[in-house]
Amino acid sequence: MDCMTWHEELEKGIRHLEQHDARLANVIAAYPQPTFRPHSDYYRELVESIISQQLSVKAAATIYRRFVDSFGHVPEPDEILAREDEQLRTVGLSGQKARYIKDLAAKVLDGSVRFDHLDQLSDDEIVAELTAVKGVGEWTVHMFLIFCMGRFHVLPVGDLGIKNAVQRLYSLKSLPTPDDIVKISVKNGWAPYESIASWYLWQSLENTSNQT
Repeated sequence: MDCMTWHEELEKGIRHLEQHDARLANVIAAYPQPTFRPHSDYYRELVESIISQQLSVKAAATIYRRFVDSFGHVPEPDEILAREDEQLRTVGLSGQKARYIKDLAAKVLDGSVRFDHLDQLSDDEIVAELTAVKGVGEWTVHMFLIFCMGRFHVLPVGDLGIKNAVQRLYSLKSLPTPDDIVKISVKNGWAPYESIASWYLWQSLENTSNQT
């Protein structure tokens, strides 16, 4: 981002999208600036991302709050590992997600997952590193890159909300494939601000069943 601040880059990205994509420009005009901001609480964000998988925003927020409240704070990895799976399930976690969160905690403790060097890695390198955690797939890391690290050049082609929004906004007869979304992105000049485009696509759905 050269000498620009993150917020200046955000504003530059919004202008870029307005100039390159007339349909997206109409969406941008209808909504305020994106609310995601980069922060460095990577461990907490990844735990929350695992909990949020395949859930509505409201349901995910409720379960995450119960999870934190059950400990009295955001739990450290060793605290998570000390809990039985059944205890974790009482807050609304599935057995599978309980195992995923424990796998993350174990990998943080043994050093196979480190957060202190992520800022120096490319998006693709971060995807490769974090998907080594059980239950952390490309979609989860894409959400992490956008909503935690504030990376701008991320296009979550596997996200159902993005697929629905693209189908609606670009008047497609059927739900677009990931390749279709990439082609629309290229055609409309979203790069290198696909994350901002994605945020506005989510807003265009005007519901609470997708990441916002």
